[in-house]
This record gives sequence, C-alpha cells and structure tokens, in this order.
Amino acid sequence: MALFIISNRLPVKVSRTERGEYVFSRSEGGLATGLSSLHGYPDKHWVGWPGIYAGDDLLKKKIRDKLSGDKFHPVFLSEEQLSNFYEGYCNSTIWPLCHYFYTFIQFNSEYWETYKEVNRIFCEEAAKFIKPGDVVWVQDYQLMLLPAMLRAKIKNISIGYFHHIPFPSYELFRVLPERAVILNGLLGADLVGFHTYDYMRHFISTVYRVLGLDCELDEIHLGNRVIRVDAFPMGINYRLYHDAILNDNVQTLATQFREEFGNHQLILSVDRLDYSKGIIHRLNGFELFLKRHPEYHGKISLVMVVVPSRDTVKMYAELKAKIDEKIGQINGLYSSLDWRPVYYFYRSFPFDELVALYHIADTALVTPLRDGMNLVAKEYVAVKRDQPAVLILSEMAGASSELQDALKLNPNSVDDFESVLTRALNMPVEEKKERMRKMQATISKQTVDKWASDFISELKASKERNASMEAKWMDMGKIRRIRRQYSDAGRRLIILDYDGTLVPFVKNPEDAIPTPDVMRTLGKLTSDKRNTVEIISGRDAKFLDSCFGDMDIELSAEHGLFFKEDGRWNENLQVDFPEDDELYGILDQFVEKTPGSQLEKKRKSLVWHYRNCDSWLADLREKQLINALMNPCARLNLQIMRGNKIVEVKTMGTTKGNEVTRLLHKGDFSFIIALGDDVTDEDIFQALPESSITIKVGSVSDYAKYSLSQDKTLDFLSFLSGKKS
Repeated sequence: MALFIISNRLPVKVSRTERGEYVFSRSEGGLATGLSSLHGYPDKHWVGWPGIYAGDDLLKKKIRDKLSGDKFHPVFLSEEQLSNFYEGYCNSTIWPLCHYFYTFIQFNSEYWETYKEVNRIFCEEAAKFIKPGDVVWVQDYQLMLLPAMLRAKIKNISIGYFHHIPFPSYELFRVLPERAVILNGLLGADLVGFHTYDYMRHFISTVYRVLGLDCELDEIHLGNRVIRVDAFPMGINYRLYHDAILNDNVQTLATQFREEFGNHQLILSVDRLDYSKGIIHRLNGFELFLKRHPEYHGKISLVMVVVPSRDTVKMYAELKAKIDEKIGQINGLYSSLDWRPVYYFYRSFPFDELVALYHIADTALVTPLRDGMNLVAKEYVAVKRDQPAVLILSEMAGASSELQDALKLNPNSVDDFESVLTRALNMPVEEKKERMRKMQATISKQTVDKWASDFISELKASKERNASMEAKWMDMGKIRRIRRQYSDAGRRLIILDYDGTLVPFVKNPEDAIPTPDVMRTLGKLTSDKRNTVEIISGRDAKFLDSCFGDMDIELSAEHGLFFKEDGRWNENLQVDFPEDDELYGILDQFVEKTPGSQLEKKRKSLVWHYRNCDSWLADLREKQLINALMNPCARLNLQIMRGNKIVEVKTMGTTKGNEVTRLLHKGDFSFIIALGDDVTDEDIFQALPESSITIKVGSVSDYAKYSLSQDKTLDFLSFLSGKKS
C-alpha cells in the first residue's frame, strides 16, 4: 500500500542558472517535514508542479528522471495554464474569498475553466501511479476538484483532503458561481480536514445549505458514503526550533543582531507580503502607540520582516509601496540620532538568522487580518527557552484557538494595538515566563508529525467505516440469497414502513399517497397466504385506512400506538393525550417562528414537521424546540422523539418495537423481514430476532443488516414475491 501526497508544488524546486544548467533544491517546509514522518508508509510518493516551465519533451524527461529516484512525480503546466490557474482562480478568486476580502474577488470564466483543466491534468498524472488500495492525501485549495475526480477514476482508494487556509462562512462562500461543483469535488474525499473547528463548522454549514445533504455532527451523508469532517491544527517541528539556539552559529548571529539593534526592547513581526497579513494595520497601531507613549521613545523598536511575494502583481506592488511609505513616515517623524523606531527588511531570512531574531525579540506581533493557522506564532514560542517574552496574536489567526496564553487583539483596531502592546511591555517577568511555558506545553505536543499522523489515522478509520457501510448495501448476490430464504420459508412476516420506504418523501405529506406500483407490489405480497404483511407507520389510522383498508394488510398507526386487527382499530396503550395549553402554545409558537413548518395533530401525539424549511433555520429551531419541550413533557409524562425532519411528542410506553413484539407473539414465523428508513424504525430492527432480515432504506444503520435505496424498494419486494415490477 502506497501513500500519495498531491499538492500544487513538489517539495523540490527546479531552477535554471545563468549558464543554462538546471538545479534541484529541496524544500524543508512544515508540510514536507510532517509528511516525511509518516513511517507507516515506506512507499511514499509526491505529485506536484516542479516550479519551472518545461516546454520541450526532452527537458520534461530529464526532470522526471531526476525526480523519480525520490518518488516525486512532476505535473507540467504551460505559462498560460499556470497564470490562469494559480494567479487567476486560486489567488484572485479563492484566496480573497477564503480570507474575507470580498471586494478583491475576481470572477472570470477563463480562470474557472483553467482551474478545472489543471485539476484534470493533476488527476491524469496521479492516476498513472495510484493503484487500488493506495492512500491519497490532497493538499489545499488549488486542488479542490481533485478528490471527486480521483474517486471516479480509481476504485478502492482512500482519499483525504486538507484545507490549509480559512474556510469562509456560508454567506460568503455562496457568492461563488461554482460553489456546488467545488463542494462536490471536496466530497470525493473520505476525510476533509481543517486547522480549526470554526472552519470545519463553516464547511459543514455550507454543504448543508448549498447541497442540501444530511449532516450529522461531523459527518456528511452522500449516497452510500459518509464523509468525515474534522479539525487538525497543524504544528511545527518543535525540537528543531526549541534547540536551535544551542547551535553556535545561531548564538553568534543572535549576538550580532543584538549589537546592531541596540540595547532596547525589540518587537518582531515576520510576514509574507500579502493583504491578509494586516501589515499596514500593524504599522498604524504602532504609530498610535508611539504618539500616545513618548516615554517609550528610544526604548523600543519594531523589527519588521516582509518576505517578497507576487510583488510583480499590481495589487501587491501597491501594498509594498504603502508599507514603504508608512515606515518612512514613522521613522521620519520619530527617529533620533541614536534610535530608529522601525527596522524594515524586505527579504527572506535563512533559518539560522530567523531563529536568532526570534531569540532576541522581547515581543512578537503576529496580527493577520485572517489566517488559516500562522506557524510564525508557534515558531516564536518554540524558540524561547525560559525567556521572558510575549506573543501578541490576532484573534483572526487559526493559531489563536490553541495559544490561549498569547495576548489577543482585534487586528482591525488601532486602539487594540496600542492597549495590548502597552500591556505586553508592562507585563511582569514571571507572568511572561509562565505564559510562554503554557504555550510551549501545547505546541510541543501538537507537532507537525502529530498533525500528519492524526490525519492519516483518522483517514484510515474513515475508509474502514465506509467499507463496512458499503458492504451493507444490497447487490444482486445478497438479493438472490434473501429470495432463496423467502422461497424456502413456510410462514413469513413482512414489516414495512410507509413514508421514505414505500413512497419517497415529498414536501407536502398529504401528497404522499400510494402509487399504482405500490398497490400492485403489496397485492403480490398479500396474495401469498404464507405472508403476513404489516405497515407500521407514523401516519394516523385515518390515513392508513383510506389507503390500505380494503387490503389484507395489518396496519399500525402513530408509531405503534394503534394497531388494526380483524377489521378493528385497537390501542397498544390506554392513555389519553393531554390537552395542555403550555405544550400546544410552544408548538404553535415554533410553527409561527419557522416559515414552512407545520403542526400535525394526531390522537396520541403532536408532530412538528420542518421538511420544507430553510435547513439552517430548521436545525436551529429543532434544537430550540426540544429544549423548550423538556419541562412540559417531563411534567406530562410524554416522550420527545426525533424523526426524519420531524419532532414528535407522544405518550410514553409505545414504539414501533413494541408493536413488533406484539406481532411476534401471534405466530411462529420462519422468515422475517423489515424495511424502514427512519430513526423510529431502528426500534423495529432492535426488537426483531437476530435471524431476521433488516433493511435500512436510503442510508446505513448500525442496527440493520442491509441497506437499500428507496427507488429500489418496490423492485426488491416484487422480486421476492416472484416477479419484477
């Protein structure tokens, strides 16, 4: 079994020197480090762009041959493809969308077409090497269509996807014209991972509202599969950073930097050039601090490192110009002969230099306007070895949910900058040390190795669960075995639910009348005198009588409260449903508060239906209603039951399982089969003997042996009775 990592870039960059030679340089980023630690998969492969345009086949072959020894598989893209795909759809549409910069989003159909094309190219290249049984881990927003493409192309593979940037709320994601296509692409995975639970929650809410799929807690149900969604906060190589200052070269650099910056407190910020990093906001906040606190002039300096990124793009070039201008203004206004407020470096720093800066900095300012995680914050904390230091961290960074002992601020507020920075500079030494110790305890456990291992472990569990669920779905082999058992049996009991089983769910329950096909199928079953057929439904007796009263079928209404025997309706429980003003008032209020919902009044129960409601509002109201009903139902000795898009209040003591128990006492059945789709039908499955054939319609159940889609139910029953419908 092999592990395939698929990302936009390989952990290797191919570049061409001035002399025309090609150089291969290895990346040692956090992702490459974490994935290299997956020792359970010695056969690891990586698929991605090699970082260079390769126009001729000879160069492509040379690159492939060179990378094949490391099991790296390059994906070659033209300049136009890369421009429309990476600079276009990825960074001009998805990036601003996910970082909440709505006005920066560019909607361009050519970008979208190229995004689809490049995802297909990645799929074709990966499919050359991936075999059934392999594990595939797709990385990030550049390849959101790839999981579904791979699932359609290669059978029996395990697919995970990790989203490294924020996932926006439904209200923002819905603006994408391609929203449904992208979501369906992601749902090709067995496991979808995010850095934080907020992003996870946004994703589930978006799937629920855009695609209308059933979502239960952290699971999304799609056909015969369940997609697991979870949060995996990415960490760093903690020991690498924590032990870095023990290196002689790092110590020398730290001493040199300290001499260059002078003997005053240093505030450090390190960012890639990007509008999401809040660099201008940070400078404005620092400027306000200097204005309000002249007593700190000459005593503190901001060391600002900005790593070049996309500065040939107009928007980024303009951002750099604003940063340069603002730093010039601050230094021009506040500098003295022996003090500079802002030290500005527009370049990347090698590892040793960077950790030396971390080591000497008294405070770190990590204040993005929106960030998926932000590993700079964790790197800074890791480097400190019993040093008094403060991390000031944006509430909008994914890391803020883990690093609880950082000083938090709203990066949009310059007043927050001023007040939080003042607090940091005046914090007692022991408090600084204690906060650092607590944060180090967290990040030393949640390392990048653990992140990768946790994800792969959960991916394996998700795949195993889907495999066990898939094994329950009916195929012709299972159907023929059941048919043989049916044919060989003497006396048979056939138990059927109605809504969602014999007929599909419809918006208006009154429209769900039995079709001619339903009546013909039931007629075939009842024509065999060895069969006892009972419909156990949540419907009331009047409805069931109107549909099936003239047939030789036993009926049970209101989830087992009533049963029809020898042409007469009987009660399983001789208890009247109470007329209670508080109970009716609560239910009537929720009908009024929830457009599209309705209240059904039965003899022994009240049912609140919300199938026609907005899915998010219905989910909220359902929880609110159950909470509101708890006290009156406890007082009245009533039970609250959740069903398929319903909440039912009914008298205690009866379920569909009780009715099944009554049926079993009526005779000795050598063949028992039950079909149902709802939560309430689980009681039937549990009440039946182990030898019974239990079938969950439309989904998979822990209590039913088999699963069957609703549109196949009548064909299956007709096949049992001897003919296909």
